[in-house]
Amino acid sequence: MSFSTAFLLTAALAAGCGIGFFLRKRLSEGHQADIENQRRLIIENAIHEAEQIKKEKLLLVKEEIYQAKQEAEQEFKTARKEIESEQRRLERKLDKVHEELNELKTKEEELAGQEKQLVDRERKVGKREGEAESLIIEQRQRLEKLAGVTCEEAKKLLIDLLESEARMDAAKRLTKIENEMKLEADRKGRNILALAIARYAGDYVADRTVSMVPLPNDEMKGRIIGREGRNIRAIEAATGVDIIIDDTPEAVILSGFNPVRREVARQALLQLISDGRIHPARIEEVVAKVTGELDVEIKEAGEKATFDVGVHGIHVELVNLIGRLKYRFSYGQNMLQHSLEVAFLCGIMAAELGLDVKKAKRAGLLHDIGKAVDHEIEGSHAIIGRDLAKKFGERDEIVYAIGAHHEETPPQSVLDILVQAADALSGARPGARKEMLQSYVKRLEDLEKIANAFPGVEKSYAVQAGRDLRIVVNSQQVGDDAATLMSRDIAKAIEEQLTYPGQIRVTVIRETRAVEYAK
Repeated sequence: MSFSTAFLLTAALAAGCGIGFFLRKRLSEGHQADIENQRRLIIENAIHEAEQIKKEKLLLVKEEIYQAKQEAEQEFKTARKEIESEQRRLERKLDKVHEELNELKTKEEELAGQEKQLVDRERKVGKREGEAESLIIEQRQRLEKLAGVTCEEAKKLLIDLLESEARMDAAKRLTKIENEMKLEADRKGRNILALAIARYAGDYVADRTVSMVPLPNDEMKGRIIGREGRNIRAIEAATGVDIIIDDTPEAVILSGFNPVRREVARQALLQLISDGRIHPARIEEVVAKVTGELDVEIKEAGEKATFDVGVHGIHVELVNLIGRLKYRFSYGQNMLQHSLEVAFLCGIMAAELGLDVKKAKRAGLLHDIGKAVDHEIEGSHAIIGRDLAKKFGERDEIVYAIGAHHEETPPQSVLDILVQAADALSGARPGARKEMLQSYVKRLEDLEKIANAFPGVEKSYAVQAGRDLRIVVNSQQVGDDAATLMSRDIAKAIEEQLTYPGQIRVTVIRETRAVEYAK
């Protein structure tokens, strides 16, 4: 390539670059001018829209101002009407007040006239009172001269007379009220007792007081006695019970004060008879086994009794004593059944009187607890039971009710009376207790004998199965007061000399008859 050709190529390239630069510059200037025009248009449109918005806002503000003005004018008109109405009401009240003032002035004038009249009348009345007082004094002096007593003495006599009459009237009313209260109390008490008896209608079968063991044949008596009496001695030594073998066919009798030991001996003897092996070693084994089984039965019987009554928290020793009552009898009545019956009766009567039912049932169940050990401890079973209950943590009111149910200690609360009444109901109802005919007849004879021993007694009758003793006295020898004292003395003599279930009512009858014949 020549130099000229290269120069031409270089010149052409430079010219092309210059032309390109010029063309790019012109394109850039045109684009910038378009951008400036668009910006101006946007600003102008924004200014125009702002003016439009301003005009709209001004219109809205003017409308709101106009609306507020209209509302203010309406409220002003309403307030003006209310003010005018209130003004008219006040004017009417003012007129009414003026009228009332006029009426008050008229009444004041009338009252002033009446007051003047009253002053005149008081003056006249005062004058007449003075005259009356002078007349009264004069008449009083005349009366004192005629009666011979002064005014003070007459007042005293009149007061004494009125006081005496008032006392007599009060005594009559008090007697009437007492009689009515006694009748009402007696009626309510009878209703409560009748309800308790009706609601508790428990079946009862009296057991015999003598334990008798049947034998399959009379040859068994010899086996029980054993060679030279060793078997019978072993049984008596192991059980602490006397065995009586007499002419009674096919039976032996067990005698002992402890009912639990007697039951142990009865069950042990029955097992020995059924087993057939009767010798000292076997006897001791059977007695030990029966004793353990009976202890469990006693505990279960006590727990069942507390569960049936619904009392809880009783000491385990007391529960065992309750179970021992299952084998204790009094006049043929089972003491456990008797205690349950007393508990239920106490609960029923306590519910009727609005008292604590659980406390009443607890006292009723434990009231004869002393009979479980009265053959081991000297003293009344009520006192023994009271001491046992106190020893094993029973509450004071329960302890006192147990000790007072036979009146060894005087009753202090309604609970004590409830236990006494329930005990009497359970023991005295027909069929609850039984006794032999000979002892029953002898008790009736002894009752009449005690009554006939008193001076002035003409006749005596033991009625109502020996629960009511009626005594007829000579009216010339025995007065009314003496008859009352005689009934107490006879009752006391019966308590001291006889043993009997329940209670006996002593009635002394005194009658005066005046007889005359018309001829």
